[in-house]
Amino acid sequence: MDAELFRSRADAGKRLAERLLDYEGEDVVVLAIPRGGVPVGAEVARRLNARLDVIIPRKIPIPWNPEAGFGAITADGTIVLNQRMVKNLGLSKDEIQAIADEVREEIERRTREYRDDRPPTDVKGKTVILVDDGLASGYTMLAAIESVRKHNPVRVIVAVPVASSAAARLVSTRVDGMVALVTSERLPFAVADFYREWRDLTDEETVGYLRDA
Repeated sequence: MDAELFRSRADAGKRLAERLLDYEGEDVVVLAIPRGGVPVGAEVARRLNARLDVIIPRKIPIPWNPEAGFGAITADGTIVLNQRMVKNLGLSKDEIQAIADEVREEIERRTREYRDDRPPTDVKGKTVILVDDGLASGYTMLAAIESVRKHNPVRVIVAVPVASSAAARLVSTRVDGMVALVTSERLPFAVADFYREWRDLTDEETVGYLRDA
C-alpha cells in the first residue's frame, strides 16, 4: 500500500467518527493522546457530541537510543513495560524507575500546559474512547488503557485511523472494543506514511483544539 490514505488528521478523525456512531447518545468521554491524537479526537468528540479531554502517556526511552522505547508511563504513574525488551536491554528496576521519573516530569508539564487548572474529566460509569493518530508499538496506548481502568469507566474503546498489525493485536485484547480503519503489516511501520499532511503540532495548537472543544 503505497498511497497515503488520509489527507490530514482532521480527515482521519472525521472518517473515524463515522465508525463510532454506535456510541452516539451514550455518556461518552473522548480522551485524546497529545499531540497528534488531539485533532483526531476533536473530530470524534464533535460528531458524537461528547466531551474531549487529554490523557498523556509517554514512551520510556532506551537511554542509548531515545527514539526507541521499552514501555510507557502516564501522569498517575501507571507503567507498562515490554518485558521481553527489558530483559534483552538488561536494565535494573532502579534504572527503569529513574528513566520513568524523568518522563513523568515532562508529562506533568504537558498536563499543566494543556489542562491549566481544570481537573481531569470524571470517567466513572462512562464510555471512554481513547484516540490517537495511529499505533506503532501500542505500548503508549496500553499505559493509557491501564490508567483509565483505575477510574471505573463502564467500557474502554480504542479508536485510531491506522495501526500496525502487531499493535492492533496487542491492544485489542485489553479493551472492550477497538476500531482501526487500517491495519498494516508494513515493516518498518510509521504512522506518518498513512497521511498526506504530516507535521508535529505545537503545544499552542493542541491547547487551541481543547479550548474550541
